[in-house]
Order: sequence, then structure tokens, then C-alpha cells
Amino acid sequence: MKSNFLQARLRERVRLFFAKRKAQAPAPKTLWVLLVVGLLTSGILSTVRGKPQASADALGWPPGNQGARLIALDEPVAFAKMLNLVTQAHDVQPGLSLAYGQLNYDQLTKWLDLSLELDPTGQYPLMAGARLYTQNSADLARQRKMTDWVAARFLDDPERRWQWLAHVAYVARVQFKDQPLAMQYAETLRNKTENIPSVPAWARQLDIFFKIESKDSETAKFLIGGLLHSGKITDPNELRFLAHTLKELEEGKR
Repeated sequence: MKSNFLQARLRERVRLFFAKRKAQAPAPKTLWVLLVVGLLTSGILSTVRGKPQASADALGWPPGNQGARLIALDEPVAFAKMLNLVTQAHDVQPGLSLAYGQLNYDQLTKWLDLSLELDPTGQYPLMAGARLYTQNSADLARQRKMTDWVAARFLDDPERRWQWLAHVAYVARVQFKDQPLAMQYAETLRNKTENIPSVPAWARQLDIFFKIESKDSETAKFLIGGLLHSGKITDPNELRFLAHTLKELEEGKR
């Protein structure tokens, strides 16, 4: 009885062994032929097509203000922040990274405008315009278009946006080497903020120091003298600094 049981177990093990070997048998030759043909075909097609080229998608024009507010579902500020992310991320697309010089700045400024219309107190569009989109990866025409855009948007809210006009004034002077444009921005900054106490003195007086640097000491003395006698400056430190600067100019030390 025990012997019959052992024989049955032995036969079952032998059956399982051969069944396993059969399952692991090599694939038919036909399958190998098809695999080789498929690989060769793929290689030939890749050679004919050449290297895949990523193509840049245009930014396009933004929706109108009313349409954007409808999409925003009564959350214009949140939607404006999303627009900021989408706009800035446009220079990175699948398969390529765009230089700012490849962007359409007419379309770009419209997207930035829409963000400011939805969120007038937002600073990000102006920061992006003044710092990101004036980089040397864009050509001078695009950079100038962006600094002019920042200067125009400054006029809508000088108290909140003064720092971005000050920044593009430095961009014009240092990066563009365009002294007249830098002076234009700096003079606009002074004229529009001279009665806004929250704007720091260095920003309100930026054009004076540009004139000093450009050796236009006569104009600088005239402007400083006007400030000292206007009664608009009450900070003792600022008064002392301007008086000292005026004295140096008069003595020819600047």
C-alpha cells in the first residue's frame, strides 16, 4: 500500500517536471523572425524620419477681461495668480526651452495686462516684466518694449509700483547704455512720487544722481536746490545728505 502511494507520487512529480519543461520551451522560429523584422522596420523608419524636432507653440492672445472674469468664477485674484504661472511657464515647453527672444512681446504684455486688471494690487506681472523679460536672452527691441510697458503701468499706481520703474531706469542706464531713456524713466518717477512720503528718498531723487554721474552738475544743483527750498523734505537725515551733496557739487568734488 505504501509502495503504491510512493509510486503514484513519483509518477506525479515526473509529469509535473515534463509539463514545466514544455511550458519553458523555446519560442517558435516564426516569432523570432517577426521580432527581427519589426526591429529592422523600426530602425529604417527612424532613419527616414530623422531626429524628432520639438516645435514651439505661440503664446497667443489672452481672453478679454469679461471673459476672464467669467472663467474666474468670482475669484479674479486667484485666477490672476494662475495666469501668472501659465504665462511664465510658457518658455518651457515639451522638448525645448525657449529664450525670451522667441516670445511675442505684444502677446506677452497683453497677458500681463490681464493679470493686473484682475488683480490691480498684484506685483508679480511688474516684477516679471522688469526683471525676467528684460534679460539679455531677448533682443533690445523686446527689452525696450517691456521697460516701456512697466513705465506705462507705473502711471496707474505710482505708490505701489515705484520700485519697478526705478528698476527699469537702472536697466536702461546699465544694460541698454541709454542715458536719455534712463533719465526719462527717472524723471517720471520723481514727478509722480515727489508728494508720496512712502516712496523712499533715493527713488524720488534717482534722476538727480543720474545727472551727477553723467557730469550734468548744473542741472543736479538746480534740482537739489529746488528740493531743499520746497519744504517738502522734512527728514533731517535726507536734508543733511542733500545739503552735503549740493556743497560737494558747488566745490567741484562731484
